Amino acid sequence: MAAPVAASAARAVRWAARAAAAGPLLLGPARLPQSCAPRAAALPARWSGSRSALGSILGIPAEKPAGALGQHPPSVATSKEEQDRLLRHQPDQPQNPKVLRIAIIGAPNAGKSTLSNQLLGRKVFPVSQKVHTTRCKARGVVTYEDTQLIILDTPGLTSPFKAKRHKLDEAMLTDPWDSMKHADLVLVLVDVSDHWTRNCLSKEVLKCLSRFPQIPSVLVLNKVDLLKKKFILLELITELTEGIVNGKKLEVRSAFKHNSSSSAKSPLQITQAFPPENRAHEPRCLQETDQAQEGSSLDSNGDMRASESSLVTEEAQGPKRCGPRDLKNMKGWPCFQEIFMLAALRGEEVDTLKRYLLMQAKPGPWEFHSGVLTSQSPQEICDNIIREKILEYLPLEVPYGVIQVTEMWEEGPSGELLIMQNLLVPRKSHMMMLIGKGGKVISRIAQEAGQDLMNVFLCDVHLKLKVEVKS
Repeated sequence: MAAPVAASAARAVRWAARAAAAGPLLLGPARLPQSCAPRAAALPARWSGSRSALGSILGIPAEKPAGALGQHPPSVATSKEEQDRLLRHQPDQPQNPKVLRIAIIGAPNAGKSTLSNQLLGRKVFPVSQKVHTTRCKARGVVTYEDTQLIILDTPGLTSPFKAKRHKLDEAMLTDPWDSMKHADLVLVLVDVSDHWTRNCLSKEVLKCLSRFPQIPSVLVLNKVDLLKKKFILLELITELTEGIVNGKKLEVRSAFKHNSSSSAKSPLQITQAFPPENRAHEPRCLQETDQAQEGSSLDSNGDMRASESSLVTEEAQGPKRCGPRDLKNMKGWPCFQEIFMLAALRGEEVDTLKRYLLMQAKPGPWEFHSGVLTSQSPQEICDNIIREKILEYLPLEVPYGVIQVTEMWEEGPSGELLIMQNLLVPRKSHMMMLIGKGGKVISRIAQEAGQDLMNVFLCDVHLKLKVEVKS
């Protein structure tokens, strides 16, 4: 075991300067208020960070950012044997280990792999604007102090018809369900920038949640940075949760009054019902938020003025227990415990979600050694990253027919990784598209994929790609 560890340490030293210059992948500063940290598990669903989209709407003052989490994740071994030894190695258990298994589900292209990469701090899962970039379930491992998060990155939930259309394996249909069986918590990711699908959860997601109602679920609204009208987020919350979060009713109402001559649309505010006797026991940060709302004001040419807001004190009528229900008329899921809003691609509010996940971990033994970042083999990571680039540069259904064959994988004389891969396509026209005029397309794919692989393995990578028509 000493030899692989020494090799990894040598690679890390060689890449220390480059990694420091490039900066961490996690771009979003942590914004969990210190006053709320001990009671984060009791936070209401509307809380989602002081500088999140919802926080901006409600006028919550921004706290000083805490230190970012997971800034120096381990690299992935360049050889399959070394990676296998790490996976088989007995985990280095801390004194009081904690663990949390997280399944991330959602419609295709919702940003599941992007969020997984941001949580890990290094790109090990493929990301593309095309659907079904992730072809099989894979696990990522976040180790922070005495806590280990195991992220179950899954393919997007899809129907058998769409799976056949994109020539997907049967595992694409079963992997998300298998991941749910082993999860302690599920994140449901929704792309709020897609106005065609954002107003309701897909039937596949609702089926999955209904089948495993005992697993705590959290709603994550992604790509909020792409929304121009932020008040839409509040409308989406009520639709995607059926107006109930953590067993309590949510009410969305106009926060401002305007006179008849004003054509401005009233902004919205969200409140959560608490019984009167529980008002004194609300988390401190919630009470401060309510006070900030009640004292807020806006004056725009005299057209608008703030109205007083008050919390509803009726007992929430939400379901006491979530079980299988008739999904035909359901648009949302009334059993979410929390709601988070973030922009995974830019890293905004990812650390806020990460801190929440770390606090949800339960006492239990680690499943992986602290030096493990992913359960994937180096070759699987390479194949996925190259396929990601192919999906980006080829149109329509063409990239789904490309077959990848690795012909060379070895270490060079100076410690660099030498990779040669053959790309087999069904038609000559596809080969011409993949090569591009003057070889520009295939060269760009090799260059971009090689750079991503360098950041995964923390060593120099020389990647060569060939294109042939398969016989």
